[in-house]
Amino acid sequence: MIAPKPPLSFRILIALAGVAICVAAGAVGITLDFLRKESIRGAERESMTVARLIASELIDTIAPIDSLLIEVRDVAPELGIVTPEQLRAHFATPHMVQFFHDRLVRVPAAQVVRISAVDGTLASVHDKTGPVDPGPAYDIAAPGRVQDASGLIVSRPFTSHGITLFYMSRRIHNASGEPVGFVSVGVDLRLLQHIESAFASFNGRSFVVSRTDGAILSNQPKLTGLEGPWIPRDTGWYDTIATGGGSFVTRTVSDDRARIVAVHPVTGTSMAVSTAILLDTALESWRANAMVIGGGTLLGVICATTLLYALSRQFSRVLSSEASLAERETRLHEKSRELEQVNWRLDAALNSMSHGLCMFDRDGRLLVCNDRYRAMYRLSRDVTRPGATLRELLQRRRVIGTFSGDVEQTVVEVMRANSGRRSGQFTSEMADGRVIAVLNDPTGDGGWVSVHEDITERTRAAARIAHMARHDALTDLANRTLVRERMAESITRMEATGVGFAVLIFDIDLFKSVNDSLGHTAGDALLEAVADRLRQHGGRADTLGRIGGDEFAVIHVTAGDPRAGAATLAATLLRELRAPYEIEGKRIVIGISIGIAVAPQDGVEPSQILKSADLALYRAKADGRGCFRFFEPEMDADVRQQREFEFQLREAMVRQEFELHFQPIVELATFRPCAVEALVRWRHPERGLVPPDKFIPVAEEIGLIIPLGEWILDAACRVAAAWPPHIRLAVNLSAVQFRSGNLVEVVRGAIAASGLTPNRLELEITESVLLQKDQGTLAVLHELAALGVHIVLDDFGTGYSSLSYLQLFPFSKIKIDRSFVSELSSRSDCAAIVCTVMNLAKALDMTTTAEGVETWDQVALLRAAGCSEAQGWLFGRPGFASALSLDRALGPPPDVSITAPSSGGVAA
Repeated sequence: MIAPKPPLSFRILIALAGVAICVAAGAVGITLDFLRKESIRGAERESMTVARLIASELIDTIAPIDSLLIEVRDVAPELGIVTPEQLRAHFATPHMVQFFHDRLVRVPAAQVVRISAVDGTLASVHDKTGPVDPGPAYDIAAPGRVQDASGLIVSRPFTSHGITLFYMSRRIHNASGEPVGFVSVGVDLRLLQHIESAFASFNGRSFVVSRTDGAILSNQPKLTGLEGPWIPRDTGWYDTIATGGGSFVTRTVSDDRARIVAVHPVTGTSMAVSTAILLDTALESWRANAMVIGGGTLLGVICATTLLYALSRQFSRVLSSEASLAERETRLHEKSRELEQVNWRLDAALNSMSHGLCMFDRDGRLLVCNDRYRAMYRLSRDVTRPGATLRELLQRRRVIGTFSGDVEQTVVEVMRANSGRRSGQFTSEMADGRVIAVLNDPTGDGGWVSVHEDITERTRAAARIAHMARHDALTDLANRTLVRERMAESITRMEATGVGFAVLIFDIDLFKSVNDSLGHTAGDALLEAVADRLRQHGGRADTLGRIGGDEFAVIHVTAGDPRAGAATLAATLLRELRAPYEIEGKRIVIGISIGIAVAPQDGVEPSQILKSADLALYRAKADGRGCFRFFEPEMDADVRQQREFEFQLREAMVRQEFELHFQPIVELATFRPCAVEALVRWRHPERGLVPPDKFIPVAEEIGLIIPLGEWILDAACRVAAAWPPHIRLAVNLSAVQFRSGNLVEVVRGAIAASGLTPNRLELEITESVLLQKDQGTLAVLHELAALGVHIVLDDFGTGYSSLSYLQLFPFSKIKIDRSFVSELSSRSDCAAIVCTVMNLAKALDMTTTAEGVETWDQVALLRAAGCSEAQGWLFGRPGFASALSLDRALGPPPDVSITAPSSGGVAA
């Protein structure tokens, strides 16, 4: 008996069930493939972000080095260097040792500076301690160097004296623009490794810093799989860097492992940063999810296929035997329950996804969607039933508020893209601030899979990174990078409209005093407070920035005259920023100095405008601070003159142009010399005798005061050792010498070398030494006193807190400033001050010396007030030691009577 065929309806049911299983399995497969691609794209995006961050760190690190190169490059034309021979002669002079030492101290990343002629001949090599042995020859003109558009040259790494370096160089031109040599700065490769180690938290990533021609500067072969000094040609790296950076997947020959590589050039240099992550590492999370989803899907397909086969066999038996119909129906019911379990497993697999997913047929009708998609757009199961159209879903989302676009236009665009078998990817921002990334990927049957990912946190993180890269972390003002970008934009707008703009640069006067006295925390709080006031009074179109330390910048844009607008803004800032601040419970009053440059008159490039504003700032400081100055062309000449003066001052030390003069100090009771003050003078070969008030401040600023002070102390002690034993030697000390760290050893050495007894040495300090009440300074004073020398407080009464200083240290003597002595006989207030100081010194068991005594009337008043000693032109002008008369009284002429006044003056 031939078994009857199953009815057509049953066969159709079996076929539909098979199609449903295939569609579900296909959807899972498409989803897994999409998730794999998305994992790779996410790894590429994260790698590009890391490469961009490292490149930004390199730019910030290289900027001071390039500034040093530009500074040395620009010196040659100013000094009139024309030929390579003159270059070698100038940079081999002793005063350049100190010049490069100062610059290397300011640029910690720089290890060594090399000056070479245009033919590659070395002129000099300097490290942080001075000139050094040149080491292996390094020909800057040889092949293998890479020069970027701005003229910056980066060398390949090499080892010198046990340290692996690479050099950054610039050409040196003469005033005619002809090259005469190179200046090169050696950078320790460990600097790049230090920057890379800051990003070690990015799990599984390795880093390579190279030149844009593929020469590797920094590499970790065990992590990157790269061997040798060059990046291989077959990796795709060169094509990527040629297009300005990007990402690609490559397989490394050394370990045969696929990697995702991101390349980002270092802006403004011929360097690039590359990051790589193993493809296996990037796909770890996807692989774990794929195992779960794939296993569940496979199990479901097997169960469903088995079920269909069993149903077919069972149905045939039902048709052939009506007696077993009940049993067959029971089994059919059991198999149906199994099919439900399979569908439940498929739903569980879809609903366990972190992304929203839905699948449409070719007519735009919904086939399946998961719970994440419903929750993302707040849709109910009724709305997302199979068969619902894309139009219906969008209309419902518009009512709920999770879609704000045009429904019809969106439907048309999606259907058009799907008909062309094109993947579509876009992002949309929800009303509640969420950002959703949507990917529509066509399927083979004319439908498409739509994957929705919430990228809100990723977008916000990217925005935060972009903000941090161009804003100051402390004040949230624009940093130097953003200020320069805004200046470039202003210049472009100026060229198009003809309307100029102004740049204001200001810093806080004596800001270091706040840091030293109140601490860096209070200093940071003050900078934040200044930034807040700057925001209140800056214009809406202005760019406000902090470009370093306590230095701020304002790009002032106005429709009117930029010079007039800048003057008004500067006056406002001087007034508002001077108002008192409350910082950590303390009242702080500051002042600012402002320099202003106006474009295009003062420059048409950012660096030129900033330089002009800096020069104007220097002029404002030189004019007494607390004011603003516009740039004037002669300021540039003044700076060159000042630089020339600094060079001459350094050469004066080498050429031994300094000489000591001595001025006697007499006892007013006997008019006999009791001490002699040593004074330094500079005998310039062209200017003649230069007074100390002209060169001492410059010597302090450039650090020359430390070796000069040591020479003065040593030479004066040797001269004074031959004087009568009752004659003391007075030597002035600078505040800079107290910060050198070896002042006590210098004084001890001078005493020992000269044989002068310590109690014959008086060290004079001004109140500026104790201005910050620093414990280290006080400790040095006590160590000096322990040697047996006398400590004298000079120019008493001209500082800020004179009486408080007398509590900090037991001085041996107080010197009354000449400003009080000169008007002693004509102003009663000066006389009262002198009497008060005398009484104070007597109560504290200190002697007193009056400076600037020029008349016998002043002598009479000082004696009446109880002054111990006097010094001034009346008793002798400063001169050489051979002109001193230390064995006779310097008393008044016979026709002069020294008596105290009976009324008025001091007696009053």
